[in-house]
Amino acid sequence: MTSVDQLLKTPIHQWHAEHHGRMVDFAGWSMPVQYNSIMDEHHQTRNAVGLFDVSHMGRLFFSGTGIDQFLDSLTTRRVAGVDVGRIRYSLMTNEKGGILDDVLVYHLPDSEGQPFHMMVVNASNREKIVNWLNEHIPTGSDIALEDRTLSTAMIAVQGPKANAMVAGLCSVNPADLKYYTGTAAKIGDHPVILSRTGYTGEDGCELIVDSEVALDVWETLMQSAVDEGGGATGLAARDTLRLEAAMPLYGHELNEETNAAQTDLKFAINLKDRDFIGRNAIVAANENPNLPIRIGLELEGKRAARENCAIIAQGNRVGTVTSGTFAPTLQKSISMGYVDRSAAEPGTELEIDIRGKRATARVVKLPFYTRD
Repeated sequence: MTSVDQLLKTPIHQWHAEHHGRMVDFAGWSMPVQYNSIMDEHHQTRNAVGLFDVSHMGRLFFSGTGIDQFLDSLTTRRVAGVDVGRIRYSLMTNEKGGILDDVLVYHLPDSEGQPFHMMVVNASNREKIVNWLNEHIPTGSDIALEDRTLSTAMIAVQGPKANAMVAGLCSVNPADLKYYTGTAAKIGDHPVILSRTGYTGEDGCELIVDSEVALDVWETLMQSAVDEGGGATGLAARDTLRLEAAMPLYGHELNEETNAAQTDLKFAINLKDRDFIGRNAIVAANENPNLPIRIGLELEGKRAARENCAIIAQGNRVGTVTSGTFAPTLQKSISMGYVDRSAAEPGTELEIDIRGKRATARVVKLPFYTRD
């Protein structure tokens, strides 16, 4: 177990500690799981604006020639030839089609208008992905990778009031950006990378800033968030928010034992006229009727079915829960999991074994929640 002194700390860590953040070990980082009520933090994001320190996410920058083709050979979604300003969600897979990580690949203009590529990866996978990328740089290539995770910070501003709030502080209005696009901007005198992205099911944006100015940017955003009826939001509410939006979480819905074909993320898997590591295994998995696939479940009652609970049909185990919670917005118990295809049709009645007691559940179409 990692001691508190050994945990990595974000540039905003001291602020969290001073404002009653309950700090926990998350992928080797000391991160705020909540400040007050998880329910309140969830609702403030759905109804106003939630501010998240997500600096634990890995931020990798690339230089050299042929970067888009290089990344295209390692990602399930086409990134070669993508226009400047675009951001693409993709999976990275091994030779067996198992998921190494889910990532965002950025192709953005810098402050001088020059295009660059970067990638955001999950905290728990950062070192693995850095090694994987370096191992696959072609011999003789001038491509280089720089891990700027520790020299930058990342802040998510999410909720129906998020973009308008940031517009009053930033040189670029996030609402003027299309979804999954980004650009260089400034908050005050501080340069930022602004993207219209997020992980909550709400509209909003994310900001990448240098570590030295991160606290100043955070406090500026916090003042405005409080004025809008929002505030700081921890990892616990981030989890309930993403689960309502049916966004997969690495280590739960995604892992190296799960083939990308099982995930119901078809938009992020482009097979036609391209080759990448894991492609053949994904094609084979698409044709395998015996592989379980990801589904959503609504449960009767308020008891939450957590990870590893058995999913049962007619007395037989047909799958396993990967994530579950009582959904604050929906006032229902919801779960995601993987089940045999025979049990995956929306409307199918199933049972879930929750600590030895059976709960009735029904397969539903994902996502559970979609904003207006």
